[in-house]
Amino acid sequence: MSGPSSGKRTPLQAVMYWTTVVGVWGLIFMIGFFAVFAWGLPDTSKLNEVDRQPSITYLDRSGALLAVRGNQFAPPVNVDDLPSYVPAAFVAVEDRRFYHHPGFDPIGIARAMGRNIKAGRKVEGGSTITQQLARNLFLTPAQNYRRKIQEIMLAVWLEAKFSKKEILGLYMNRVYFGAGAYGIEAASQRYFDKHAKDLTVGEAALLAGLMKGPSRYSPLSDRERAARRATIVLDEMEQAGVITPEQRIEAVSKPVRVSRTLATQHAQYFVDWVHQEVRALVGEPTEDLIVETTLDFPIQTNAERAVRSIVERDQKKGVEQAALIALDGEGRVRAMIGGADYADSEFNRAVDARRQAGSAFKPFVYLAAMEAGYTPDTPVVDEPVTIGNWTPSNYTNTYLGPITMETALAQSINTVAARVADEVGRDNVARAAKRVGITSNIGTDPSMALGAVEVSPIEMAQAYAPFSNGGLRVQAYGINRIRTKSGKVLYEHRPNEVGKTSVIGNPPLSYMNRMLRQVVASGTARGAAISGYDLAGKTGTTSDYKDAWFVGYTGGFVTAVWVGKDDNKPMKKVTGGGSPAAIWKTFMSATLPRLKVSAIPSGPQAAQAVGDPIGDLLSSAGGLFGGGDAPSDGEIAPDTVPDGDPGAQPGPPPQAGQPTQPQADPTFY
Repeated sequence: MSGPSSGKRTPLQAVMYWTTVVGVWGLIFMIGFFAVFAWGLPDTSKLNEVDRQPSITYLDRSGALLAVRGNQFAPPVNVDDLPSYVPAAFVAVEDRRFYHHPGFDPIGIARAMGRNIKAGRKVEGGSTITQQLARNLFLTPAQNYRRKIQEIMLAVWLEAKFSKKEILGLYMNRVYFGAGAYGIEAASQRYFDKHAKDLTVGEAALLAGLMKGPSRYSPLSDRERAARRATIVLDEMEQAGVITPEQRIEAVSKPVRVSRTLATQHAQYFVDWVHQEVRALVGEPTEDLIVETTLDFPIQTNAERAVRSIVERDQKKGVEQAALIALDGEGRVRAMIGGADYADSEFNRAVDARRQAGSAFKPFVYLAAMEAGYTPDTPVVDEPVTIGNWTPSNYTNTYLGPITMETALAQSINTVAARVADEVGRDNVARAAKRVGITSNIGTDPSMALGAVEVSPIEMAQAYAPFSNGGLRVQAYGINRIRTKSGKVLYEHRPNEVGKTSVIGNPPLSYMNRMLRQVVASGTARGAAISGYDLAGKTGTTSDYKDAWFVGYTGGFVTAVWVGKDDNKPMKKVTGGGSPAAIWKTFMSATLPRLKVSAIPSGPQAAQAVGDPIGDLLSSAGGLFGGGDAPSDGEIAPDTVPDGDPGAQPGPPPQAGQPTQPQADPTFY
């Protein structure tokens, strides 16, 4: 008799069997899952290594900070050394359950998914601070499920290896805050010119608010949006009990002041210009560099105020853009404005734009004449003239008859300039212009005498500099010295590298200064006159009022100003004696009191006595940034003085919406 064995498992045996099967397959699945997603994970042993590019710090001539290009890093800060509300601000707005989750937050992920599905797009992320740290340390910005799972895996690993305080410290010392700043200390220094341990509640809220989008919520690009975001952070901090209602009210009522260096964006045109030169001089940086420049920040501030006030005043006249560049007698760039607003357009019109010079080119015609034996008193006749098939006309469409050359230049008489250029030879005029500093191509058609030549403001400043410094040619430059942070000098500008070449002798130099003084005293630039100073210069206006210029100078200091539109469309009867002269006068009225001003030198010997007109700035109540206030609207030179019609025939205009030089590098757009 056999036993009752049926071969069937008991219920307990079945449970144990299937539990084992599921467990084995689950283990196989988990091993496979982690094998798939762990493949390609970065080497976490390099956690403390920072892969950074060298930064370049730009200083003005007195050591004031202008800008920092490249990524800025600072020594890591200890969370315990910060006010308690600083790290708490990041936790409150970025990861309220930071101290309670294992690296990822299932509740936060579910909430974010629900809101994103409801909105039909991504409106919220579910990443914790630990996940953000893992992403910043080890992963690429790619958005896909594989990277998200890897992010969670690394976040769990970080939580197992470090304490919450250490993770928060790593996060705050590595995260990007915009403006090239990595870490809370670098961000604090760049945005507020202070150490992180000195941050106020409002400043901490602003920096924490940047985590949602460093560019979008930057106070540099949109102050109102940044303020709204900071207010949200303060609300979260109050709800989390990080700050009291009284602290929140105080933070909201007290304005947060962003670093003046970052807020002053016009200096960035100059920094852009010298930044290109640094690599040409020392090659690709391998360590942090400090570049000592020629720019004078108080004078730069005067230039910004002048350009801003006149462009705003004359917008109804069609003035949309402006450029200003100021050089001393050695060629050092002391101020540079490349456009009306750097935030709107980074194209540097002071350096890269090529616009017709109009009557501002006439001094080179008269220089060639003076060198050919003419004098300011040489009699000429203002009457209709035809050269080949070209008949220039005067701005007023009237003729003065017999006058002197001095009067012809002061009143910007087109007929006389055209005839004089034809008599002395347009080739000689072109050679004179090249000799004193014009580097652009100069055609020799008859209209060149009236400024049918495309030049940049920096060229015009260079070319007028010999009139201001005793006849010596200069080359504009912006870098005095380049050194490493350890003090090793990599480059230093030496005067003998350019040389002091006399390009205008006497009597032509004295004659030209006499005539150009008269332009300001009684001619087309009399709106630019400033009582008590020896000033000279020349206005310029092109056909249909597309460009307007004024280039003026005193002893050892020259400033060129241009206004117009990028699309080369006409302004509303804006002449060189109007908006440009007003900008020049506003700028120089604030700047001249800061200079060691002297009379315009009559030759090289006199120029040596002048020296550097900005060698010693006068003290002022405004301190480093006090450079004198721009005159009020009532003091701005009126736009009433006409300039002679240049009669120049413009070339084909750029396409609408393009910068002034169509062939310019599109990275400037």
